[in-house]
Amino acid sequence: MMSIRNFACRLAVVVFGALLLSGCDTISGWFGGGSSNEQRDATYQERPIDQIYNAAWKEVRNGNWVDAAKQFDEVERQHPYSVWARRSMLMSAFCYYEGNKYDEAISTSDEYISLHPGSKEVSYAFYLKAVSLYEQIVDVGRDQSNTSAALVALQDVVQRFPNTEYARDATLKIDLTMDHLAGKEMEVGRYYLFHGDYIGAINRFRVVVEQYPRTSQITEALERLTEAYYALGLDKEAQTAAAVLGANYPGSPWYGDAYNLLKGRELKPEEDKGSWISKAFHKVL
Repeated sequence: MMSIRNFACRLAVVVFGALLLSGCDTISGWFGGGSSNEQRDATYQERPIDQIYNAAWKEVRNGNWVDAAKQFDEVERQHPYSVWARRSMLMSAFCYYEGNKYDEAISTSDEYISLHPGSKEVSYAFYLKAVSLYEQIVDVGRDQSNTSAALVALQDVVQRFPNTEYARDATLKIDLTMDHLAGKEMEVGRYYLFHGDYIGAINRFRVVVEQYPRTSQITEALERLTEAYYALGLDKEAQTAAAVLGANYPGSPWYGDAYNLLKGRELKPEEDKGSWISKAFHKVL
């Protein structure tokens, strides 16, 4: 997460540098200062922009991230047409992220993207949204909707901003996210396999071979396919799965299991080039 914090620090320098150059009194005058005879609701207090920022950064220094985010939100609320509103929106999203308020971080990032699609900081908004989704990835035993959404958002960062630090970090997280999704398919596939639903198991392991062949799950997926096809008496497919496994991961203990299983019928790993396993595996690689 260092890249997020680095960006936030750079943004802070820009904001405070501009405030210092302009002068707090001048800025207060631009946006109406703190005095007004207008009627206010009980929760609304109009304040000069420098006062709001000082309050926000005091909360940041104290690690009160959600309170800081709310202070930055006030900039947009009270001074919506200022350049400070745009910058504070990103700082608000960042603070919500740091405070583990991921839904708020995502919605604020989305708002920024919608309002300022051409700004130079928009790449950060896309990245912050992606990592906020990534941080919500749960164990493989639960629903993976956030994982799928994180994958899409991370890929979006890489595609839109390929030469940025955000793309480099997103690429690493894509690999971990895909491994997580493959792990979910494996968990369901094992359940089907152990309960004798071999077709259901094959369908799950097939997803891993076709969609996640570069993940750490691929060796087990090929071995489990060997098991499922062997149990159905589909020897050619079982031999092909074992052969692809052995040819690409000869040192894997999963290959040893597949090889020993085939020996039960005096079979050996032998690849059928016309099999979906062979075609799918070599196509994606």
